[in-house]
Amino acid sequence: MEYLEGMVFWHWWVAAILFVILEIFAPGAVVIWFGASAAFIGLLVFLMPELSWEIQFGLWGALSLAAVIVSRRYLKKNPIHTDRPTLNKRGSEYVGRTYTLENGIENGWGKLNVDDTTWKVTCSDDLSAGEKVKVTGVDGTVLNVEKA
Repeated sequence: MEYLEGMVFWHWWVAAILFVILEIFAPGAVVIWFGASAAFIGLLVFLMPELSWEIQFGLWGALSLAAVIVSRRYLKKNPIHTDRPTLNKRGSEYVGRTYTLENGIENGWGKLNVDDTTWKVTCSDDLSAGEKVKVTGVDGTVLNVEKA
C-alpha cells in the first residue's frame, strides 16, 4: 500500500479521464459519475495535498455512489423526452402499419418481410400468402399481427 501513499492530484485527474473514455465506449450514464467524482477528488487533493489516501478513496466512493443515486432519481422523475422515442426499438416503429404477406402464416407462426429485414410473426389465425396484415405489437423480436 506504499504506492497509494504517494498519490497526488494528477492521479485522480488521469483516473477521471479514463472513466470518461470508458463512458464513451460503454454508455449508461454511470461511469461518468465515477469520473466526475475522481476529478473533484483531484481538485480537493490539489488544494489539500496532505489528505491521506484512505480519506481520498473514502470520499471518492461516497461521492460516486451519491452521484449515481441522485442522477438515477433525477432521471426517473425527469425522463428525457425525444422526438424519436422508438429510435432503438425498431419493431415498435412498425406497430400500426399494414403489410402484405409474401409467405403464409401456419399454426400461428410465419415470416414477414419489412423493409430489408425478415421478421418472425405470430397471429391467432392462419393466413395465406398475399393477405394483408396489420402489426399490433412487438414481443422481443417477434411481431404480433392480425388480418387487416
